[in-house]
Amino acid sequence: MADSTPAYNHSHRAFLQAFLARSVLTFEEAQPILAAILSARDANRPVTSADITEADFNSYISTCNAALSPLDLEIRSSHQQTTSPDRQPLVYAVVNATSDALTQLATTHSPDEIAYVKRLLDAVFETHNTRRAEVLALTSMQALNLHKAPPRSRESGAGAPGGAGAESQGSSGASLTMAQAQKVLDDLVEEGWFEKSAKGFFSLSPRALMELRGWLIETYNEPAGGDDSDEEGAERVKMCEACRDIVTVGQRCSNRDCRCRLHDACVRQFFRTLPDKKCPICKAEWTEEDFVGERAAKPPNRNRTSNATAASSSRRTTMHTVDDDGSD
Repeated sequence: MADSTPAYNHSHRAFLQAFLARSVLTFEEAQPILAAILSARDANRPVTSADITEADFNSYISTCNAALSPLDLEIRSSHQQTTSPDRQPLVYAVVNATSDALTQLATTHSPDEIAYVKRLLDAVFETHNTRRAEVLALTSMQALNLHKAPPRSRESGAGAPGGAGAESQGSSGASLTMAQAQKVLDDLVEEGWFEKSAKGFFSLSPRALMELRGWLIETYNEPAGGDDSDEEGAERVKMCEACRDIVTVGQRCSNRDCRCRLHDACVRQFFRTLPDKKCPICKAEWTEEDFVGERAAKPPNRNRTSNATAASSSRRTTMHTVDDDGSD
């Protein structure tokens, strides 16, 4: 059903209120909300969820965005990366369109907590985002171990190119206790900034990636030097070659020097009509076994554990032998 009155009205205001009351919405989640709003607007014309089409939904998004624009707000969409690869729907959220999105966190968190959040982001996009393994996520222990602020001496290089301050965006602020850090982590998940996977990894949510997109690119991507410079740039925040959204969970080219990344959902769409699965940039074989996200994390070294257990067992056996010899 198409709404013949696209002008901003009370139904759009109610729709926005529903958006603001949630971290994100999918089209399927928005259908019953819009149906209830339109049914309330005209009791003689009840509307069901099935009556709401994507065209209706997109029309409401467009009209609401026109009203939000003067407030520097915008409804944006992004893929839900951490769900099953077979189903990664678009999620929508009201985000800050221009100003530093971290100021929104500052309304509910202390300066020391914001500094801790920045240390988390440094770890996600620098420490656990290497050429060999683009994990872009943290285990609970890795996240909690960042509760301590780095030594003040690291801040002395903040103004110098290549100094310590250039590498870490979260060097200021006082340390938190482990309990305080755990509470901040829980709050970040509750507020919709981070997601925690079934395996216990923390990663940025779609809402956070939409809200922080500009800040993340400006903070963690370094442009290459000019023609007369030997400096190479650093692209720590990478975009999906298909949809151009940030990729923190997905697949990468098997050629580690290639910058091609794709969301899992975009892989199927991208190669659906192509005879061969070749990287669209370097033409290397696309293996679907080179991952971005927690699947790229190195599993625990089982051999080391086994060796340690064997060594411990050997020591115990030796001790028993010595005891037996001494008892004769």
